[in-house]
Amino acid sequence: MRACCYTFAMRIFGLTGGIGTGKSTVAGMFRDEGIAVVDADGIAREVTAPGQPVYKEILRLFGEGILLPDGGIDRRKLGDIVFADPVKRAALEELTHPAIAAGISAALSRLESEGRTVAIVEAALIHEKGRGGLFEAVIAVRCDKALQVRRLVARDGIPEDQALRRIASQLDPEEKARASEHVIDNSGDPEATRAQVRALVAALKQVHPGS
Repeated sequence: MRACCYTFAMRIFGLTGGIGTGKSTVAGMFRDEGIAVVDADGIAREVTAPGQPVYKEILRLFGEGILLPDGGIDRRKLGDIVFADPVKRAALEELTHPAIAAGISAALSRLESEGRTVAIVEAALIHEKGRGGLFEAVIAVRCDKALQVRRLVARDGIPEDQALRRIASQLDPEEKARASEHVIDNSGDPEATRAQVRALVAALKQVHPGS
């Protein structure tokens, strides 16, 4: 276990994994077991919603061509742009990450005020951004590479070469796993994954049964 840099009394764990590995599926399993999960991607949607300061800055950088008919940001179109251009991706992250970090801290504060003693932050770039030290420990989700590609192609409706480019833009899932204290292998059927989640939850609840 590492020293946690979040200033909360409750225990806070990170949950990460490469795109297409099933990180959000695993996060749902943790919720099913009664563990609170803060979704960084959900907070990203909130801070980039129309009317938010970050939304205006994104339009300034990328133009109105990335908008949906209702005025919201077309995340797939924006993703196509930034995954193909590391400079633009860095610019987007510089805009969004401070607001997302503030949103995560606010969500954790609410959970602690509710009496929670354990929480998980689900975020894709924990290791890439050097944020592993924020958590007591990091949980990585991995799966076989071919399965990861197939899942991403099916989920986003993109060709295989584009899926591979998106995967390559992040730290390799095996490196994420080696850098993490716990690993959930999501290569098998859902029940095999759920069994791993339950075993890890049981270990967490040995310290805080009421979490």
